[in-house]
Amino acid sequence: MSATVEFAKMNGLGNKILVVDMRGRTDKVAPAAAIALNAADDTQFDQIMAIHDPKAAGTDAWIDILNSDGSKAQACGNGTRCVVQALASETGKKVFTFQTVAGILNATEHEDGTISVDMGKPVFDWDKIPLAEEFHDTSRIELQIGPIDNPVLHSPSVASMGNPHAIFWIDRDPMSFDLGRFGPLLENHPMFPERANITLAQVTSPNSITTRTWERGAGLTLACGSAACATAVSAARTGRTGREVAVKVASSPNQGVLTIEWRERDAHVIMTGPAEWEWSGTLDPSTGAWSRDAAPGAEAR
Repeated sequence: MSATVEFAKMNGLGNKILVVDMRGRTDKVAPAAAIALNAADDTQFDQIMAIHDPKAAGTDAWIDILNSDGSKAQACGNGTRCVVQALASETGKKVFTFQTVAGILNATEHEDGTISVDMGKPVFDWDKIPLAEEFHDTSRIELQIGPIDNPVLHSPSVASMGNPHAIFWIDRDPMSFDLGRFGPLLENHPMFPERANITLAQVTSPNSITTRTWERGAGLTLACGSAACATAVSAARTGRTGREVAVKVASSPNQGVLTIEWRERDAHVIMTGPAEWEWSGTLDPSTGAWSRDAAPGAEAR
């Protein structure tokens, strides 16, 4: 078995993704390798999407997802779009079915280059998100940051899109909050036994939302697809928007937009947006040592 595998540096609305081809192998990308890759400026990432041979009949691949701290992630919508673009370019296929620890994901690349991912059904049960305390209504739970009589953030909606999310509703630009300070406290709050993704959401119209996310296991991220889905669903659930919205990601370099539809007929969440290839290379999945293919003069790290 070769010591190295091919990978691509990609992004989904700025969400930094490494797509690693582990097909034909029995090993996995090691947590230590993920940490080493994230420590290098050129390969810094939010999620690794490791493509493995399919485990279930009727699927195209098993996707193993790692965060930048080496921990496992259950879902990554922006990363899934990157996998679709990579495999569509390789195979010419347009429709894919993937298996992850969070379940089956169906995805389609459209003629305009955008990619739709069926993220499945959201989960609202407190013990399945999960939360540490029982809440009959998870559209608004008791949790706040700041003085008790004047909290900075309070009363989030919570949901799972295969991974836990807390959405705090705000009335001004999400970039005006110090999410880098509040994010770690909220991600690791005792309310969230498996930690949580933390999103600030400003509803700007009945069909548009602006967000910013602190991502569990990755920190401040330029974009988070599953957070956009959880936010859109929670906005519709609380009557803030309709069931189809444009989610503008405030921290995205190109101020990109995801279209999220919470489909009424089956309650599935459909996320549509772009993916972008940046460059490719090879890496050692056990150590994280890498080299870049496309850049002349690049040296192995």
